[in-house]
Amino acid sequence: MEYRINKKTGDRISIIGLGTGYIADASEKDAVEALLMAHENGINYADLATAGAKTFAYYGKAFADLRADMYYQVHFGANYETGEYGWTTDLDKVKGQVEWMLHNLKTDYVDYGFIHCLDAVSDWQSYQKNGVLEYLLKMKKQGVVRHIGLSTHTPELANVILDTGIIEQLMFSINPGYDYRHGEYAKGSTDERMKLYRRCEAEGVGITVMKPFSGGQLLDAKTSPFGKALTRYQCIQYALDKPGVLTVLPGIRNAEDVKELLGFFQAPPQERDYGILGTFTPKDAAGSCVYCNHCQPCPAGLNVGLINKYYDLAAAGDAMAADHYGKLEKHASDCAGCGHCDSRCPFHVKQEERMGKIAEYFGV
Repeated sequence: MEYRINKKTGDRISIIGLGTGYIADASEKDAVEALLMAHENGINYADLATAGAKTFAYYGKAFADLRADMYYQVHFGANYETGEYGWTTDLDKVKGQVEWMLHNLKTDYVDYGFIHCLDAVSDWQSYQKNGVLEYLLKMKKQGVVRHIGLSTHTPELANVILDTGIIEQLMFSINPGYDYRHGEYAKGSTDERMKLYRRCEAEGVGITVMKPFSGGQLLDAKTSPFGKALTRYQCIQYALDKPGVLTVLPGIRNAEDVKELLGFFQAPPQERDYGILGTFTPKDAAGSCVYCNHCQPCPAGLNVGLINKYYDLAAAGDAMAADHYGKLEKHASDCAGCGHCDSRCPFHVKQEERMGKIAEYFGV
């Protein structure tokens, strides 16, 4: 397993975590087996905005004695009164549901208490007016909630709430379909979405990725907006390459699903390579480096993806990016101008020209 650190909280989080969209449909035996297998292989982060109420009891049974090993993100606004997922900003319902969740999880604390699934300014206003935000912040002050998160599909609203300074983790839908304006939750332009990812990286707000496969649509040529299927590993790598991302949270149903996800770490680079997206992307998205490193290996030894990422982050205000850039073994000034990366870039980035700008910006 590989891990990344949330800069604001110091938590060491597995780069693949657990989504819970499907596991409520499993039997208790199958669900617990899958969860324990995930834990045994180093997965330590789970989202609990699940499709069904049974998920909480499954987690309680699997992890009650392992609670300190796991990070839970629990959503203040998810409602399971009917046994199925619902959404609410009613304060009394939120309070009752949080108590119910903790009881079934067999825990007395929440690692990340999430402002749940707000996509419109009116949702945010209701969340505050009804006292749900005040309740969440009170729970943090009492130590029941350790950190505050936000789940949203909308870059504009994410930025509004990030401006408050209370957010330490953001759950956001990241996949090639949404980033390139395809799908129900393809909110915001390609540029707006990338700016959000860079802002999170610059401010130390970790991103946990929901819907990495666009509800499975990207995995089937018949439903893919690109007319071609992508693999799970391509989608996972795509999300992990975005600034700010700590972990990707695919849904699981059973142990076989967990095994398939763990196969990501043994997959050769060509199976993770999503350079094929360069043939799908809209014209206004072309010319922007997505840090895929499809251009590797560089004859001069440059890590082209990281050089681009640190430049973009520095330009977005990340105070640490210049230091990270300076520690690279090779810098933009070492570019030999051979044109290798330009010829291989599936996104048609003029990397040779860009290396000159980056070298000028950093002075090396």
